[in-house]
Amino acid sequence: MAENTQVDVRKLSFERAIEELESIVKRLEEGKVPLEESVAIYERGEALKRRCEELLRQAEARVDKITTDSGGQATGTAPLDVQ
Repeated sequence: MAENTQVDVRKLSFERAIEELESIVKRLEEGKVPLEESVAIYERGEALKRRCEELLRQAEARVDKITTDSGGQATGTAPLDVQ
């Protein structure tokens, strides 16, 4: 795990961040991690969670919604209104 803590969370892809977060959750659930390390990896987990949320918000902002006419036929796309 030590090598993962050296990687800047802000540079991780969503997939890599979620993978590391899942690993941390598993380790904490097993309960075999010393207290001091548990606190450190929990804090890293919080940072990873925030990174995943940030990347999801960015992805949502890029998603297009399909626009339809009164008959329900697709007429094109419009930017997703993220507010």
